Amino acid sequence: MTNIEFLLNRQSNGFLQLPSPNSDELNNILQSGVAAPDHANLNPYEFIVVQGSGLDTLTDFYVESISATTDDDFKLEKAKKMAYRAPITIIVATNYKEHPKVPKHEQMITAGCAVQAMQMAAVAQGYQAMWRTGDITESSIMKSRLGISEGNDIVGFLYVGSASKVLPQKPRKPANNFVRYLK
Repeated sequence: MTNIEFLLNRQSNGFLQLPSPNSDELNNILQSGVAAPDHANLNPYEFIVVQGSGLDTLTDFYVESISATTDDDFKLEKAKKMAYRAPITIIVATNYKEHPKVPKHEQMITAGCAVQAMQMAAVAQGYQAMWRTGDITESSIMKSRLGISEGNDIVGFLYVGSASKVLPQKPRKPANNFVRYLK
């Protein structure tokens, strides 16, 4: 597969299992995040890697966060399983810096680019990944438990592992549907 085919065929796969990236492969994934476009080289992000027994701790954080907003048994049972969606979860949070030329929204975009770069690095090494967001990224409890400082954001949870299910290629709309040319 060529590089362009690799990019054109990108898609998430949330059906993940062992094996997971080894330490060198995980380092490649993390280094790919650091290589994301970054105006003024601020590195306005933090990567929190969760694996092994850390998944049990993350489960406690999910359950506590979701319990604070609902008493729905279905949602609470789902929360108990969320950390085990994959053998590795990389939580990406912002680490905003004051800068006269780089506003917060631009730093958030950099952190988002880091997630996407890490997802592609996982796939490039033969793994799969799923970037998830949702209400849990807004949870003050989750942020506090993860040690994310006040005023910063959770950009997402990147679940990484090996595909347990091969997915059909999702249909793509032509790019021209979303393009205008200024004349």
